Formats: sequence, C-alpha cells, structure tokens
Amino acid sequence: MTLFQSIFLGFVQGLSEFAPISSSAHLVLIPRLLNWPLPSIGFDLILHLGTLVAVIVYFKSDLRVLIAALFNILKKRQIGEDSTEKLVLFLFSGTLLTSVIAYIFKSEFEKLFERPFLVASLLLITGILLWLSERIGRQEKALKRMNIIDSLVIGLAQGFAVAPGISRSGATISAGLFRGLSREESARFSFLLSIPIISIAALDRLGEFLRVLNGDGWINYLAGFIASAIAGYLCIKFLLKYLQKRKLDVFAFYCWFLGIGFILVKSFWH
Repeated sequence: MTLFQSIFLGFVQGLSEFAPISSSAHLVLIPRLLNWPLPSIGFDLILHLGTLVAVIVYFKSDLRVLIAALFNILKKRQIGEDSTEKLVLFLFSGTLLTSVIAYIFKSEFEKLFERPFLVASLLLITGILLWLSERIGRQEKALKRMNIIDSLVIGLAQGFAVAPGISRSGATISAGLFRGLSREESARFSFLLSIPIISIAALDRLGEFLRVLNGDGWINYLAGFIASAIAGYLCIKFLLKYLQKRKLDVFAFYCWFLGIGFILVKSFWH
C-alpha cells in the first residue's frame, strides 16, 4: 500500500466512522473498486485508533465529568439521581450488550469482510434505517431523560453494527431516534459510546498492533493514523452542528448510491 493510499483510506475512515455511512463498508468496497491492496487487520486497527483519538480529544471535557462521576459512583457504591451518573450507567450497559453480541457473532461478522456484495447489501439496510428513523422517531428527548431501555436498544444496534456495511454511528443514531432522542443528542451518545467499544476492539487486537509497530511500512501506518484522527475530529464537529437542523436523509441516499453502485459496477463492468 502506497503513502497516498494510506492517507486516503485514513481520511475515509475518519469521515465514515462518525458519519452514518459505515467505515467498514468503505474499507471493504473502495479498495476493490480502485483495485488497491486490501487493508490488513493491523492497518484497520491503526485507523480505528485514529478515530478513537479524535473522539477522545473532542469530548475531553465530557470525559472528565464522566470519569469524576464514575469515581463518585464507586465511592458511594450506588448510582444517584444525578444525570451524569446515570449517563455513566447507560454507557456501561450499552457497551456491555454490544460486547456480548460482538463476542457471540464475531466469527460470522469477520467472514463478511470477504463478501463485498453482501457488505454492499448491508449498506442498503443502513440507508433504510436512517430514512425510517427520521420518519418514525419523535426526536423530543434529551440525554438527561434517557432510561436504561434506551441505552440497551442503542447498545443492541451497535452490537449488530460490528457487521461491515451496517454503520455503527448510523445504527446507534437511528436507534436513538427510534427511542425518541433528538438527532444531536442521539449522535452525542453514539460518539461517546464509540470510545469504550473501539478501546475494547483495540485491546482484542493488541497482538496485531504490536506487529505493526515492529514491521516495515510504519510511515504509511502513521500517515493513515494522523489522517484518520484529523478527519474524525472534523467530522464530529461538523455532524453535531449539521444534525441540529438537518435530517439524515442525505446519508441514507449516499448509502444507497454506494451500495447499488458497487453491485452494478462489479456485476457488469468487472
């Protein structure tokens, strides 16, 4: 993989990790469309670490408050009526359910990376979820009014979004809208929920990460990491502002365009 390809895929990862268009689908479909080498597991991990840095930096103030609330919970050994302490519980419960689902279906999800046509088809489902959530969701509830059922539904959506083609942010934001959260609040919870699950995935692939550090081509990996972090940060900033007044429809149309476009190109022009 060339330096340009690494940087390009880094930007793609950063933008598509938080925009509801499935980063995993892009890393599966784009190299095949352009006849580029397929990203290794190690490179994929590096790009995800870039987006992890992006979301941590953007939400650093929120994280300080959440960590303080966590220590307060541990000190009291109970969760009070404080909305921040409840948010800690919701993030934990959502992450726990995601982890269980990802563990159970891990091997099945991993097989999908070798089936690009199915990945493209799942991208169409992401578009349907986005489109329906705008028409069914009430979009009236703030994070302070979340309950444990909301967090479990969103965690369930995130669990199945481990499958490439089902956008993690798309599934979780849509789930939040179905549960009555506003677009911006649903996106905020989705982005915060990405921190523990990306961290868990990184620890699960620690061996691959260490091999990357000891191998050749680390300049390309570093470039991809930086591109992913920059694009991810800018995407979070843009999306939270965008969703204050605009719908998710444009992302649904994009998912349909890419999914159908890939199927047609590979079916008739390959």
